[in-house]
Amino acid sequence: MEELEIQTQTRTAAERSRDQQWDVIIVGAGPSGLATAIECRRRGLSALNIDKGCVVNSLFNYPTNMTFFTTPELLEIGEIPFSTENNRKPNRAEALEYYRKVAAHYRLDFRQYENVTRVAGQDGQFLVHTVDQHDRTHAYKARKIVIAIGYYDLPNYLGIAGEDLPKVLHYYREPHPYYDTDVVVIGGKNSAAIAALELYRHGARVTLVHRGSAMHPHVKYWIKPDIDNRIKAGEIKAYFRSEVRGITTDEVIIATPDGGVELKNDFVFALTGYHPDYDFLRALGMELTTDQCRPLCDPTTLECNVPGIYAAGVIVAGAKTNEIFIENGRFHGVQIAKHIAEKLEGEGRCEPDYSEST
Repeated sequence: MEELEIQTQTRTAAERSRDQQWDVIIVGAGPSGLATAIECRRRGLSALNIDKGCVVNSLFNYPTNMTFFTTPELLEIGEIPFSTENNRKPNRAEALEYYRKVAAHYRLDFRQYENVTRVAGQDGQFLVHTVDQHDRTHAYKARKIVIAIGYYDLPNYLGIAGEDLPKVLHYYREPHPYYDTDVVVIGGKNSAAIAALELYRHGARVTLVHRGSAMHPHVKYWIKPDIDNRIKAGEIKAYFRSEVRGITTDEVIIATPDGGVELKNDFVFALTGYHPDYDFLRALGMELTTDQCRPLCDPTTLECNVPGIYAAGVIVAGAKTNEIFIENGRFHGVQIAKHIAEKLEGEGRCEPDYSEST
């Protein structure tokens, strides 16, 4: 009897999801996605965020001890103050707490751990199909769609032999598990520098490999002298103008200006950057520029070439992921919500006839 009641409750929840119509469905629940939902709510629009991970999933996957480069007020959304001790730069834990509190304050509606597989229909009559973490399928009706998927979920792979070995990682979280091991860090930007320093200071034997001639000049100003000095002192071994050519169970093979080198190795952190899900964007019908994969959208409204679909956050910059951060992407929601509210007001509040066909 208890099992039957649980099944009945589950079916009822699924039926409610299918039957409810949303003015706006936002694919993504990062800071830009949350800011968009807040602005929609402020304009009297119903909004639902759907994310394949947790709320602000990208921030959750940042290094455990990470400190943001920016100040707290530049991470604020929904006009909710972000306070830190002595107004210092916020860390990952404080940011996660802040965005949870903002979501709770505005009573935002989420579907976490649901992956959007496709979007059917057309402007005013969209049907968003998802699969949850238990492989159950769902479908949600929406008048408008906002894509705020970010880019942190898809690493830039090297395309080399051995990259799929379990010891190769594309995200760095914390140093403790790598104490007294041989670790290769691939990359020359902030993520690589932070990981290399933390690993070294917690007892790992660190070798850094970077195709550039030195650490990237945009490495944070308080980190760059530290990593440069550790390399100069020989405490962190570094190979510049070098590339990883292969990874085996016990070694990393690199090509250097002086020839090939085989490095004894236990773990590899391939911190070579990330990119948006271009395949998903193209499946929606979005046109992307050939040079930088930027969605073709109106700069004022952020509506894309597909009527009723908008872009928000870092995906607006395409491959230039260093152009849009939380600090400026958080304002996209204002532009989008304003335009959607105006369009829906002009279209009226009719109940559209939804179809499964694309």
